[in-house]
Amino acid sequence: MTSLHWEPHRTDRIGWLRAAVLGANDGIVSTASLLVGVAAASAGRSEILLAGVAGLVAGAMSMAAGEYVSVSSQSDTERADLAREAAELASQPQAELNELAAIYVKRGLKPELAAEVAGQLMACDALGVHAREELGISEATTARPVQATFASASTFALGAALPLLAGLLSPRDNVISFVVCTSLIALAILGAIGAYAGGAPAKRAAVRVTVWGAIAMALTALVGRLFGVTV
Repeated sequence: MTSLHWEPHRTDRIGWLRAAVLGANDGIVSTASLLVGVAAASAGRSEILLAGVAGLVAGAMSMAAGEYVSVSSQSDTERADLAREAAELASQPQAELNELAAIYVKRGLKPELAAEVAGQLMACDALGVHAREELGISEATTARPVQATFASASTFALGAALPLLAGLLSPRDNVISFVVCTSLIALAILGAIGAYAGGAPAKRAAVRVTVWGAIAMALTALVGRLFGVTV
């Protein structure tokens, strides 16, 4: 008998990893941009920090609500599709068997073998195999609203805390440079870590998030400067 070997896969991380990376990235970029924009308007340290704290709290709650609503919608759609598939399996088992066999034929199996494979799999777990093969729903990729909510909100708060801490510890005349440098470094590290966790090239991801973060901070600094001059 051939011995089995363990293969690590990353698809089981999709749900929380996407939400975590999105939350942390948004926390760093939005809070840093907010601090830079307010500082560019020649505001005092207390106003800058107040804006940062408000942005952290509001952003974390917004991310939590947004993730829960969007992922719940996905989960509702998956459940509706599974319920419909279960009804079709109960009322039209032969049609569903033929449909599954046709899927395997398209993948390269001979019709006779495809029919045999489909029959054996349906005898074991008909709804499960149709969920995977026909609907593309699996245990690893199914929507988990609560998991996504906590991952997104908590990582947003952690990400937002970095530029906020930089603004708190920096000299008043150097708030913008401290926040920008700290945030860009944090974004590069975040991009690399997220890419590593997902098995993607780290350098490309680090550059991608850093460039977009720099653009966001530059635009908000421009808005803050214009607003400060106007006032």
